[in-house]
Amino acid sequence: MRELKKVLDQQGLDTDIRHLMLVSDVMTWTGRVRQVGRHGVVGEKESPLARAAFEVTVKNLVEASIKGEPENFRGVVESVLAGKYIPIGTGIVQLLMEFE
Repeated sequence: MRELKKVLDQQGLDTDIRHLMLVSDVMTWTGRVRQVGRHGVVGEKESPLARAAFEVTVKNLVEASIKGEPENFRGVVESVLAGKYIPIGTGIVQLLMEFE
């Protein structure tokens, strides 16, 4: 996190420390440091749409279709792309009613 802050400060960018904490956590939660890009955090996502939303869109979509990868719409990115409810907060609640 300190390294991220130092690099962004040198570029004259003022970034909220909470954002850097979140990014640092995502980059290191496996126990090793990974980049955020297509060869790291984003490239390891389960969702073909989430991978395609970051970089090299056509390549990711073609590879996913050739492999027959399913899209389960479990994450925020793919849900937004498809215009679906985001599966967190109020978007995760399912209301069931019994009619008498």
